[in-house]
Amino acid sequence: MVTRAKKVYPDAVTALAGLLRDDMVIMAGGFGLCGIPENLIEGIRLSGVKGLTFISNNAGVDGFGLGVLLETKSVRKMISSYVGENKLFAQQYLSGALELEFNPQGTLAERIRAGGAGIPAFFTKTGVGTLVAEGKELREFNGETYVMETGLVADLSIVKAYCGDTAGNLVYRKTARNFNPMMATAGKVTVAEVENLVEPGSIDPDHIHTPGIFVQRIIKGAAYEKRIEQRTTRKKI
Repeated sequence: MVTRAKKVYPDAVTALAGLLRDDMVIMAGGFGLCGIPENLIEGIRLSGVKGLTFISNNAGVDGFGLGVLLETKSVRKMISSYVGENKLFAQQYLSGALELEFNPQGTLAERIRAGGAGIPAFFTKTGVGTLVAEGKELREFNGETYVMETGLVADLSIVKAYCGDTAGNLVYRKTARNFNPMMATAGKVTVAEVENLVEPGSIDPDHIHTPGIFVQRIIKGAAYEKRIEQRTTRKKI
């Protein structure tokens, strides 16, 4: 049994120790530039693992978020809904260096939620008659055509929360709730990064978005000034 104290790790590298390997599948929270677990992403970069498949709405931007792993060519495949402003993401995909599985944004969120709930597949109208539906099972319900989508699970989920306690209970803010909460349920192991780490009992139970049972490891992210220092140092290397 994991005790509360044993869930808390001093930094990202320590929290990820023993969890990373080449060719694994990782879910990474975030929506646009909100709710991105940048410290844990930096820990993955420092580990040197390669051939990764990432399930994430997007890949941050050049030099931030998953963009730092695209720079080191650590990512083999993205399962996403949005390329966004990441020029390197687009370049690697168009050149064939990066595999990409596109999903409508709502479908991606539901695939992750389904995976976390133990639902292997579901049917949706979204994508019927488009490239999204090619090669997938189609079925009629009440005279309408639906496409089957499978649930998604990952070897590891990394998420970012505004606040968490040492038992792993998490609270997110605003658009950081779009993917982080369901990803926390869909990883075989979930590591959380929080801006504020408090003791159990400090968070109103009605305000908890992710119960601690879903979180195996937790860190307090580096202060904003430290993150800027890390990015500046990385660019100089």
